[in-house]
Amino acid sequence: MNGYARVQNAYTEASVLTAPPERLVVMLYDGAIRFLNQGAVSMRADNRAHARDRVRRAEAIIDELNITLDMKKGGDVAPRLRSIYLFCKRHLSQSIIDMNPDAVEEVAGLLSELRESWNALVERAVPAA
Repeated sequence: MNGYARVQNAYTEASVLTAPPERLVVMLYDGAIRFLNQGAVSMRADNRAHARDRVRRAEAIIDELNITLDMKKGGDVAPRLRSIYLFCKRHLSQSIIDMNPDAVEEVAGLLSELRESWNALVERAVPAA
């Protein structure tokens, strides 16, 4: 690993360790979206192994988002998010079988909308420094 990569890894680790929980959710969305975009590009390049790897990484993030939902709190936000995450997982599983980059991009778009909503909540909750 070169010096720049070490510094970048240290910066990323520090960002994660010091981020409030709401910001961590936004970071998870960012990672999933990045992996999905990479997967779609790999599918279009007919690089099946790389596409599967990228989509599987995004699925792991979606799993993490799903299992951290607090279903005991009142309201319908957590159940609705769970439904969205399960839809994303089904859609991505089928996209891998079909090698369909459009389906991957559809999920990336859906997650992008959720990310923007979370980011708006974070910005309202954390005053500008």
